[in-house]
Amino acid sequence: MHALIVYCHPNSESFSKAVLDQVVETLKRQHVSLDLIDLYEEDFQPVLTKSDLDSYLDTSLNKQGLEHHIDVLQRCDTLIFVYPTWWYGLPAMIKGWLDRVLVPGVAFKLTEEGAIKPNLQNIKKLAVFTTCGAPRWLSFLMGTPGKKTILRGVRVLCNPWVKTRYVAHYNMDSSTESSRLRHLKVIDRKTRGLCKA
Repeated sequence: MHALIVYCHPNSESFSKAVLDQVVETLKRQHVSLDLIDLYEEDFQPVLTKSDLDSYLDTSLNKQGLEHHIDVLQRCDTLIFVYPTWWYGLPAMIKGWLDRVLVPGVAFKLTEEGAIKPNLQNIKKLAVFTTCGAPRWLSFLMGTPGKKTILRGVRVLCNPWVKTRYVAHYNMDSSTESSRLRHLKVIDRKTRGLCKA
């Protein structure tokens, strides 16, 4: 098993960072090798520019400047996202990473008829570990768009038998030390489960 963790939070003292640390610690305890992309730490540029868009379909050009991200994505069999849910969805940095890295020739291939053929067959496990300021009922009422983007949109590009996990700490804005500690235990358990899946 080899994991790629895509982490997104601007505050190194956030609870999301504690979640990341728990995931990394658990994977290492399970002797799982991993790569970590910390989008804020590396000052990832999430904006899809006009130049990017102009070369989007050109598989000889659309990877330029993203070689490291694409390399680790194509080498992993487990893809894990750790981020805060903002406005019920993905932070702009994560959405921009999807826009810029999951390009034709990498995440999917386009047929002459314009059909999409999945190209991330190497990914057999896909997980999201997130926090939500809103309660669970409100997140579901709003349709959980961030969850759907990854566990539906990204999932269809992966191995057909990909296993998924989604774990959220809801009511984050009113969380307590005990609720956060309980959640980290859940993260540990779910990450160990990923290792066995």
